[in-house]
This record gives sequence, structure tokens and C-alpha cells, in this order.
Amino acid sequence: MSESKRVTQMQVEDYVFPPMVKPPGSDKTFFLAGAGERGRSDIDGTYVKYTAIGVYLEDDAAIQALAPKWKGKTAAELTDSVEFIRDVITGPFEKFTQVTMIQPLTGHQYSVNMAKWFEDIWRSQGIFTDSEAKALQTYLEVFDDKKFSPGDSILFTQAPTGKFTIGFSKHDNIPKDGVAVIQNTTFPQQILISMIGENGVCPGARQTLAARMSELLK
Repeated sequence: MSESKRVTQMQVEDYVFPPMVKPPGSDKTFFLAGAGERGRSDIDGTYVKYTAIGVYLEDDAAIQALAPKWKGKTAAELTDSVEFIRDVITGPFEKFTQVTMIQPLTGHQYSVNMAKWFEDIWRSQGIFTDSEAKALQTYLEVFDDKKFSPGDSILFTQAPTGKFTIGFSKHDNIPKDGVAVIQNTTFPQQILISMIGENGVCPGARQTLAARMSELLK
């Protein structure tokens, strides 16, 4: 039996992330590696939760790729390891991220600041090419006229080949197909870095991913 069959669902606020899914843009099955909320403190100091995020990894392939190097590590060791998270993000297996709205949000609010942030990072690293510019432009166009209510989800499926599928749905109704496909490796990896990386916006997803993978890799 696949080790991932031991994975259970996770609940973040009102939203339950199932243990296994088939995301848009892929014919493979993915297991729930981690989940958490993204939030921030408002000007008056009140902490507001904006989105619930679930991170899924390709069944079997992710465990097989990560086990030789990370088997036997504790949850704390994996949580604190920048290298482990990088291996998850860049590993030779597919990843799927589901971002479900807790608060209403427009596509413009979600995409514009993120796109600018990514461009600034890539320019500083000297890796901002025509391919990245085209990817960002497509990304902004996809989100331009969108309005998300609580329970609406943004779906990101990324393959090692650089195929990056974007989709939209209600939380518990994941479609087979996406609405746009971007061919670029840098962009989808940066999406995951922004969520579960060292300074990512969803430390809960990073921590639960490390805890779950520690168990699965034993």
C-alpha cells in the first residue's frame, strides 16, 4: 500500500481539504501534504484570515523522490530546513495548490501585488527573461476580471516540465480542466516559495507539510 494512503483530510476554518484529489491539468492523483491559513494583522492589530491553502504532491512519485535524502528526519528538522522545502518545490514530481477564499477578494487584489513582487525578485536575481514576462502577463490577464467570494478557490497545478495550469472552482468541486496554461518553470516554483518558503505567507502549510512528510518518509 502506498504510504500516502495513510494521509487524512485537514480542516482550515470552514473548509475541509480532502486527503486525495485529481487536479485540473493532470491525470494523476495527489495527496494532501499540508494546509493552513494565510492572514495578516490589520492596522488596528486584529489578525484577519484571508485564505485557506492546501498543498498537494503527486502520489508515490513525491515520496520516492524525497525519501533517499530526507527519510528519518523529524518534523522539526524538515520545518527548519530551507533545503528540504526547496527539494519539495523543485522536485521531479507534480504539485497542486488550492487557495480557498475566507474573505472576499478581487482577482486584481490577488494578482497584481504578487506579480510585481515576483518581477522584482527575478530582476534582482538576473533571471527575468521574456518567458517570465509573458508568464506574468498571462497570469494578470486570467485574474483581471475575477471576483472571489468566500468558498471560491484558485487552483494551481505545476508539472516538472514547466506546464502550469490555473483553474477556478468552488472549494469542494475541483474541475478536470483549467482556464489557462502557462509554460514556464520559474513562475510556478515562485508561487510555492511565496506560500511555504522560508518567508512564505502560509507557515501553517509548511509546518504541517513537514510533519506529514516526516511520517510518510519513515
